[in-house]
Amino acid sequence: MSGARTAPGTLPGDPPGGRRALAVWGIGVSVYFVAVIFRTSLGVAGLDAADRFDVGASALSTFSILQLLVYAGMQIPVGLLVDRLGTKKVLGIGVVLFTAGQLGFAFSPSYGMALASRVLLGCGDAMTFISVLRLGTRWFPARRGPLVAQMAGLAGMAGNLVSTLVLSRLLHGIGWTAAFAGSALAGVVVFVLLLFFLEDHPEGYEPEPVPHQGAAYVRRQIAASWREPGTRLGLWVHFTTQFPAMVFLLLWGMPFLVEAQGLSRATAGELLTLVVLSNMVFGLVYGQVIARHHGARLPLALGTVGATAVVWAATLVHPADTAPMWLLVVLCAVLGACGPASMIGFDFARPANPAERQGTASGITNMGGFVASMTTLFAVGVLLDATGDDYAVAFSSVFVLQVLGVTQILRLRRRAARAERERLVASRVASVHVPV
Repeated sequence: MSGARTAPGTLPGDPPGGRRALAVWGIGVSVYFVAVIFRTSLGVAGLDAADRFDVGASALSTFSILQLLVYAGMQIPVGLLVDRLGTKKVLGIGVVLFTAGQLGFAFSPSYGMALASRVLLGCGDAMTFISVLRLGTRWFPARRGPLVAQMAGLAGMAGNLVSTLVLSRLLHGIGWTAAFAGSALAGVVVFVLLLFFLEDHPEGYEPEPVPHQGAAYVRRQIAASWREPGTRLGLWVHFTTQFPAMVFLLLWGMPFLVEAQGLSRATAGELLTLVVLSNMVFGLVYGQVIARHHGARLPLALGTVGATAVVWAATLVHPADTAPMWLLVVLCAVLGACGPASMIGFDFARPANPAERQGTASGITNMGGFVASMTTLFAVGVLLDATGDDYAVAFSSVFVLQVLGVTQILRLRRRAARAERERLVASRVASVHVPV
């Protein structure tokens, strides 16, 4: 690595970025794009799945809960695998698994087989985002980190948009099996692109090889990442910000808008589309703001949590039987900020950990939002069954997790800020003495 030239404006050892980096990173992002299409496909097919497999709200929520349980549980193992094996191998395994899961879901004759297919999909999906984050750190300078991460999240939202606009129409046009089986072809396409064109890092920027150290290495990686206040703060930021929109898009948004608010499926689909479009706009804005003003990270995250809580409360306690359309539009627009706000969690974890722990730290951070989403999906399903489909009571579970998350963020923020300042001073001193 000593022979690599440093581009202007980067630190010693920083990759140069450029068109080649954008092309390679784009292939990784395309894999994540397809994974999100498959992940969110159930969000537009929830009512159809309930009819197809003859299940109630609790059983329906089990699809998404089990998928997210697998996803969250695999984040640390996947982070370790990415640090050890590299992006290409882990992404390749992920594509095979999530494509097989989507294909299996298309042909599942029973509820049990469909559950098994979603588990397989969740396993593959779990391998994508952490890999894409690592790919960004290997190909772009560190100062581009916040914007690169937000753009990756933006690609995920584009996948959600395809689910909402395209897959939902296919589902009601050509039927369940043809729609899900046809969408699985996208997995084959990105696998071919990955196989022939993706590279883990630019030439001359090879990471130091990680020696095989078994369980001791795993324990050290996890423990060292967890000791960093920035990693823990990143986890709680991700936990608190991501789940309201995830729960809405992944499963319960369509039933809430159709059954509780009395909207048609077409109108409900347009509101779900608004969440995704809003997410994409907020992603661009948040990425640019944080890249220019690092101190805006926590205000943006907490502001998003506060706005989400206020609008959700206004919607759920509205005195009329159904909320007015303008309030539902505001709700969906505000929910769009949740995804970009959750990406801020990685902006706390990334500078807190060295390059060889980036995958592990990102895995720990990424667990947060998915654990919160899984918990809320389960709570909403159980409360709907227990209260006779009272969505106001069921969605009140959102506020419990928001209070928990904000409490932890406020507890950790000073320690994380102090540790980050100390590390920044140390890196500046070291860079002065590093020969180029």
